[in-house]
Amino acid sequence: MDYIRYLNESFDYTKEALWGRWVRWLLLLIASILFPFIYGYSLRVMSGAKPAPEPQGWIGLFIDGIKLIIVSLVYTIPVFLLAAVSFLAYLVPVSSTTTPGTGPAPGLGPEFGIVVVLAILVLFVVAIIVCSILATFGSVRLARTGRLGEAFRFGTLFAHIGRVGWLNVFIAFLVLIVVITVVELILMLIPIIGPIALFLLSPAFVIFASRYIALVYESAPAPA
Repeated sequence: MDYIRYLNESFDYTKEALWGRWVRWLLLLIASILFPFIYGYSLRVMSGAKPAPEPQGWIGLFIDGIKLIIVSLVYTIPVFLLAAVSFLAYLVPVSSTTTPGTGPAPGLGPEFGIVVVLAILVLFVVAIIVCSILATFGSVRLARTGRLGEAFRFGTLFAHIGRVGWLNVFIAFLVLIVVITVVELILMLIPIIGPIALFLLSPAFVIFASRYIALVYESAPAPA
């Protein structure tokens, strides 16, 4: 997977979308404050629109933004459930070693508790990664089809991600996160001007990330 090409194409796409188009930039800044609207615009970029679409049809943008929020929330449910199970699993070995008058139960000492916590921590991290990738591909599929149910066609999503390659997708999204985080940190380190620039560039970050995600999605044919 050509990550550098995706970054360059996303940058060019973002530049074309905003540079010299100050009214569009201003409208997207307003949409960033009213976040469902910017989510809806992100969905339109992920739909594969080229060049970048105009921020119009604001009711549609709002509805699309709500749909994207719903997808994100649904895919966080397994993570929250695993977090709850992790907490309960941690309490079991601890309580079993501290029952008054009985002494520690065989095989359930502090070492066992540490192993359980570490194992669940690994599962927790894996769950976050898997759910995040599924949510992202589900969001793009929603953008491409316009149907909310398509975001939860798990068999289709797994098949598509398998075609792209789970490791390729993970690295691609990690590259995106690192690039955006580094730029944001640099801006935050600039007194006064930095935070202002960060706000003014928020539409650029949204467009850049959405286009990059769309390119990763397109790197292998999506199942019907």
